Amino acid sequence: MRLPVLISVPHAGLEVPEEVGDKCILRTRELIADSDEGASEIYNYESDVAVFMTTNIARAIVDLNRSPNDFGADGVVKTHTCWGIPIYQKTLLKDQAKILLDRYYRPYHTKLSVLSKNVLFGLDCHTMSAIAPPVGPDPGQERPKVCLSNAGATCPQSWLDLLAGYLAEELVVEVSKNEPFKGGHIIRSHSKEIPWIQLELSRAPFLSLDAKRSKILRSLRRFCKALCDDKTSYIGP
Repeated sequence: MRLPVLISVPHAGLEVPEEVGDKCILRTRELIADSDEGASEIYNYESDVAVFMTTNIARAIVDLNRSPNDFGADGVVKTHTCWGIPIYQKTLLKDQAKILLDRYYRPYHTKLSVLSKNVLFGLDCHTMSAIAPPVGPDPGQERPKVCLSNAGATCPQSWLDLLAGYLAEELVVEVSKNEPFKGGHIIRSHSKEIPWIQLELSRAPFLSLDAKRSKILRSLRRFCKALCDDKTSYIGP
């Protein structure tokens, strides 16, 4: 039986779309370093959940977890990777950035809204570098193995605590809550539709990709069962 969950994996892609193919100067390894490496293998839950969403487009080109109005160096259409590497020979013009947003960013978010009906909650899934890059809330710091985020209000705190407990048991690690990540644009902007949680998993090799996948899935199954068994736990987004 499929879990009543919407899984979003926005940073697993490595494709440079044709609109900027002759402008992007990143090499493959630099696209990988700016992406959520391992996410496509770990969060391969298309047959396990009610709704599964991802994209082939590289995070370095269009970042689906940024505000559409954020045009900073690490914004929605970036000028540099999170490691400070320039992405283009010349900064894109505003109309070029608008094309990227219209073709790749807005359809993803529209689809998230449309497909959020009849699911219990959304889980925005990421991997994070074991040592934080220069761009981020914790530059140069060693990161926890797991970080769950709800931006303080995108789901009930009791939900965050419950899922953190299951993940800690299955992965045998400590689970951080809202530190170093408090939750990005996806969970913040769509939490009026359904409850959302952001999951960040360290790319440190403390387990194989397959083991990470199976243990997170077991945690989600336990979490969904607990929520469905306790109808009073749902208080709305």
